[in-house]
Amino acid sequence: MTKWSAALDQAGVDDAHLRRDYDTRRRLVRRFAREEYVATRLLLPARLHPAVIAAVAFMHETDERIDAGDPLTRQEALRSWNRDVTAALEGDHVSPQPTLRALADAARRHPQLRSRIRAFLDGAPTEANWNGFDTEADFQDYIDDYSLPALMLTAALIAPPSKAGQDEAFQRGCRSLIEAWQRTDFLADLPEDIEQGRIGIPDNELSRHGLKLDDLRGGPESRTEAAHLVSSQVALAEAAFAQCRSLPDLVDAENRPFLRALISVQELRLDDVRRRGGTIIRTGARPSVPATLRVLAREYRAARNQQRRPE
Repeated sequence: MTKWSAALDQAGVDDAHLRRDYDTRRRLVRRFAREEYVATRLLLPARLHPAVIAAVAFMHETDERIDAGDPLTRQEALRSWNRDVTAALEGDHVSPQPTLRALADAARRHPQLRSRIRAFLDGAPTEANWNGFDTEADFQDYIDDYSLPALMLTAALIAPPSKAGQDEAFQRGCRSLIEAWQRTDFLADLPEDIEQGRIGIPDNELSRHGLKLDDLRGGPESRTEAAHLVSSQVALAEAAFAQCRSLPDLVDAENRPFLRALISVQELRLDDVRRRGGTIIRTGARPSVPATLRVLAREYRAARNQQRRPE
């Protein structure tokens, strides 16, 4: 793994204050997104590490700011955050917030980030207002409005060179990946979401399996129906994963191990959801640690082999 100081050097981050900002964001990302952090640091070219860290930290802080309180509180938090982000990107002043100082620097070095940040913030009201889904169509709208723009904050940094047809194929692949990833997240987070009274499975799907949200708070008698519900959601996630497996082939060779690892780790998480079945409503899920380490080791070897190949 490239030393963090060397990654900052390769990215051209020389200012001591900015280096501290990036480092505090790195430590934050390492805590809340461990697998993604390790994949970034092991598998992507070192020059991209600071920008990826800045983008992921920004996405996380946005989520944190708009995920607490009633809808009016969340909407006001988003409006305030939107103003702060806009000011930081426009360079009106140096932001007092390390997340935004790092983000603004990353956007200066990678101008394609600017439109992706704007698209993410434009879709963020969907998350601020989110209180569950009535139908599958509502879920799909959520993916388009919020989840996909969130993924594209980092995907934009490894996107292939623009050429006819390739941009659309990359966008489609990212769309399939984030649909599968989001379904998996909603399933893995069911215990917490049930407690909060809003889950990521549409109400009409609950009804189709003879369930209501309150049933998921109940005892063992709801587990059979919950198992069928989880199984049907897992099948939808698997179908979306199947549609994004060619996504790594679209990017430059140096970025392929990272994308393959992201997809594989999320599939491992889905495997745990599948194994737990109806008990997921009590236990949550996470990818197997030994299996995750095997994925990372395999892709690390692939990345090293790629680096050794002659130009």
